[in-house]
Amino acid sequence: LSHPHRAGPPDEGGTGPGVVGESGARPGVLGGGGTLPGFLGGDGTRPGLRTGIVHLGPGAFHRAHQALYTEDAMAAAGDPTWGICGITQRSPATLTQLAPQGGLYAVLTLGGPEPAIRVVGSITELLSAPDDPAAATARIADPAVRVVTLTVTEKGYRRNPATGGLARDDPLVRHDLAGAGAPRTVIGRLVAGLRLRHARGGEPLAVVCCDNLPGNGPLLHALVQDFCAGLGTPEGERLREWIDTSVTFPSTMVDRIVPAPHEAHRERAAALLGVRDEATVAAEPYRCWVIEDRFPAGRPAWDAAGADLVTDVTPYETAKLRLLNATHSALAYLGSLTGATTIDEALTRPGMRAFAEQLTTQDMLPTLPPCPGWDLEHYRTEILDRLANPALGHTTRQVAADGTEKLPVRLLAPLREHLAAGRHPRRLLLTLSAWMRYVTADRSDTGAPLEVDDPRADLLTRARTHADSPARVVDELLRLRDVFGPEAADSPTLRSALTEHLTLLTRHGVHETLRETAA
Repeated sequence: LSHPHRAGPPDEGGTGPGVVGESGARPGVLGGGGTLPGFLGGDGTRPGLRTGIVHLGPGAFHRAHQALYTEDAMAAAGDPTWGICGITQRSPATLTQLAPQGGLYAVLTLGGPEPAIRVVGSITELLSAPDDPAAATARIADPAVRVVTLTVTEKGYRRNPATGGLARDDPLVRHDLAGAGAPRTVIGRLVAGLRLRHARGGEPLAVVCCDNLPGNGPLLHALVQDFCAGLGTPEGERLREWIDTSVTFPSTMVDRIVPAPHEAHRERAAALLGVRDEATVAAEPYRCWVIEDRFPAGRPAWDAAGADLVTDVTPYETAKLRLLNATHSALAYLGSLTGATTIDEALTRPGMRAFAEQLTTQDMLPTLPPCPGWDLEHYRTEILDRLANPALGHTTRQVAADGTEKLPVRLLAPLREHLAAGRHPRRLLLTLSAWMRYVTADRSDTGAPLEVDDPRADLLTRARTHADSPARVVDELLRLRDVFGPEAADSPTLRSALTEHLTLLTRHGVHETLRETAA
């Protein structure tokens, strides 16, 4: 297994397929006239490229990560049969941006001595599931498609965070189970495609979850099987049996910081390219992909593109979730409370870097299993340098969003391990208290308004309305059993510790609380 700290293949900012340097400016629009370099053909025509992958959710992260790895894999192996059909689930923005450009887009790499730009051409086709559900279903069923990948965020799976199972009480899940119309959920969409694939002969397939969920392969498998069982029909049972024998769900760990695209990124890309790209995505230099190698119908040569193919992803995904994602969330909530608008700005606040160091070394590293081939201490220190990258402009608001979906895997799992062992992880508890403060306070310590973006926003608003003290806030929020589990509200140790930290944050603010926590 290769070392985890790397910045992608050499062509990331230099030479190779799809790379344009400072001197590569050309007039026009990206994709117009075939004047820009793309995969295989130097003129952007991409001869021979065929679809072999369907991707659900072709947003910024997918385009800066899996799509780029896939292009490199096709180039390394000389195999153009792994082009990507991107299926949008909700927002039409991706389709609107990419379709006029023939699926071409630029990845702007920020954080090195100079920004680098690369045009990626692995996307062959784009479909809107809401506008053409039959076409989306048919693409998943197409025997030429041998891999389906997903990046739909944690909340896109419509799961119960506490149990990990399908949220059958969700109105959209109920709609899809009833079969009253076109699927409205990711799981419903996926099962519709698998059902048609089964009916057409049942060619084997790998379905690959690329979202930040522990055990994401088995988790997605269980959600799909739970949905099939929920159909309550003989066909549903036959589909379950076929899925168990013909469809694999490999686990993966994905790692690259990709902020939400904005106009400054597009303007920077245009200056480097000499053309306008409406679908530009920005990313840090670092990227990593660890994949469980279970693909019954073949896969791209991702290993030749720098990905690690392993038999067990678990230790790597655990390390990433607890060292990178948990720290990211901590900086988002604590930083927002200080008025910081970006993650790198949060790290400059007094005591914040030291807090992040202590969180990772004292509260997270002791919970991690060994990662063969990885130096976890080096990975940890490199993460803090990556988060401090000022070129990314990764907003605290973006990272803080959907906290009730992220908390169980980033914070609550290691917290339970500490408490079960009789340990008191002060920084982890403070991070959870900072989230409680963030979702129930109207303003930051500096008076800036705090805007909460969460699928359980109504419940969080209720907690804010009914809580008149830190102790009441803790009590109200711990009642979110689908987030915290049934045991949290009954734990006086947890309730007392959270109340103590939340009281400090409420009365004295983040800076003083960090000073006392570090003492």
